[in-house]
Amino acid sequence: MAKATTAQKNNNFARLKDLFKYARRYYVPMMISIILLIASAVLSILSPRYVQTLTNLISPAELTEGAGGMVQVKMDLFVQNAVTLLAFIVLSFVLSTISGMIFNVAVQKLSRDIRTSISEKTNRMPLNYFDTKQIGDILSVITNDVDALSTSLQNSITLAVQAVVTLVGVIIAMFISEWHMALVVLISLPIILIAIFVIFHFATPLFGKNQNLLGEVNAEVEESFTGQIVIKAFGAEKRKNAQFGVKNGALGKTLYSSQALGGIIEPVMSVLSYLTYAAVMIVGGLLYTQDSIQLGLITGFLVYVSLFQQPLSEIGQIGSTVQLGIAAAGRVFNFLAEEELPDESEKKTGLLDHDHIRGEVEFRNVAFGYDPAKLTIKNFNQKIQPGMKVAIIGPTGAGKTTLVNLLMRFYETTKGDILVDGVSIHDMKREELRDVFGMILQETWVINGTLRENIVYNLKDVSEERLNEILKETSLDHFVSTLPQGIDTVIQKDSALSAGQKQLVTIARAMAENSPMLILDEATSNVDTRTEILIQSAMDSLTKGRTSFVIAHRLSTIKNADLIIVMKAGDVVETGTHDSLMALGGLYSEIYNSQFNN
Repeated sequence: MAKATTAQKNNNFARLKDLFKYARRYYVPMMISIILLIASAVLSILSPRYVQTLTNLISPAELTEGAGGMVQVKMDLFVQNAVTLLAFIVLSFVLSTISGMIFNVAVQKLSRDIRTSISEKTNRMPLNYFDTKQIGDILSVITNDVDALSTSLQNSITLAVQAVVTLVGVIIAMFISEWHMALVVLISLPIILIAIFVIFHFATPLFGKNQNLLGEVNAEVEESFTGQIVIKAFGAEKRKNAQFGVKNGALGKTLYSSQALGGIIEPVMSVLSYLTYAAVMIVGGLLYTQDSIQLGLITGFLVYVSLFQQPLSEIGQIGSTVQLGIAAAGRVFNFLAEEELPDESEKKTGLLDHDHIRGEVEFRNVAFGYDPAKLTIKNFNQKIQPGMKVAIIGPTGAGKTTLVNLLMRFYETTKGDILVDGVSIHDMKREELRDVFGMILQETWVINGTLRENIVYNLKDVSEERLNEILKETSLDHFVSTLPQGIDTVIQKDSALSAGQKQLVTIARAMAENSPMLILDEATSNVDTRTEILIQSAMDSLTKGRTSFVIAHRLSTIKNADLIIVMKAGDVVETGTHDSLMALGGLYSEIYNSQFNN
């Protein structure tokens, strides 16, 4: 347990160091804010002196009897001190308000920078990170954890600075005023600090657990919303509700425990505060009866006691916020510290001439495994001649999609190399490599926007004439004619398009890109047989003269392929044309016959 606590403290310290690095740009406004806050605290500390003077001016010892037996007060001094006290209070409020505004603006800009860094970070992280993490948990880091960190900074740093300055200043002022009563007040300090330390000791791990459980709950919610159709189709609502209830219940218990511990501080502070007031009044009364002090000193000292208790109470109140902020900072900066894709800024560009790519691809002793100890692809060798249409088939899990992911460098090869026109893909920048491939994936991806924006996604200078040709080639022209604004109709991705229509949009997107080489991963898996026949000619036209890799389960779509690669358990077991493989009577023949003999 001690080791875990030490490790946790070291981790918290490292995360705070990361936070300070991000805050460097805002040191100046933050320091200005803190200086204004210190000035405000000093004015608050000086105010009780004028309360003491005002009390003394109206105490019996200072009153004189005027004409007609009327009691007279030294009004000139009274007004002077009252105006000064009011000015101090107003000026303290103004400085505190300005300080808060400056600091909050700096914190919001810091939060913006952190969110921007997270957004940029996601683009630099390897694909396998997202394969192994729940999307809801990642979103929780971007939203909940950054919000918790921002709230903690806003509510804790300024209050902590003000509390420390006020506490030190008040202690000095109390000892200057009357050391007996100051000692009485000071006796409560170690008791309060011990109480706060003990509560924080037990609450700290709970706040870290809170943020982790919140991420799990968000992941469960995200999974349930995205899988609504499957959940309803299989009648799994009760099961999913039960799963959510377990995680939400764990979060509720941890949250309750942490908040309950944090809530103990305020009543403890209240009890100690009342006891301190009573002790000061007793000691002050005894001193007053012995003519050792004036009445105003007791009044002013009670204000000091209030100022003394206030920062301690604030420390207790912000304690839970601070712990929550540290836990959130840990998750945020742990995410930012995750391993990134290697930097390629030093790599040369222009290794491939985009306008004159031949399309020769060679796999040399390629091996890959998600776990290096368990290779999915063991030793793949194949040379693809320019302009060839290459079909990759095999049972589920054979490594077909993994192969094209390696070609696109979504994953890096465990060993071996892949060359495009004689250039190693590892010598190229990822952006340059991916720029020469058009991809149509089995998993359709449509954005919320117009149909035009979906087709010309991230492309420039796609003419209206070419766009109309693409719509006809993909059989989307009839669908577009039924839309109220035609191709400029806004598409809501979750409801407006069927699965087949989404597939057609992704095919149209690849056609608009007009890349010199193509990768088609089950490109027609979501369209019906009639539509598949309609777009097959368009696909043949698209792949003509281009080196293309086609992953297909419907073998009728790849009969005309120049080369068919048959994979099984990560190994290439057969290669050849449709006719040669059928004559061979091996795995390809078995798969083909199983599709057409049933």
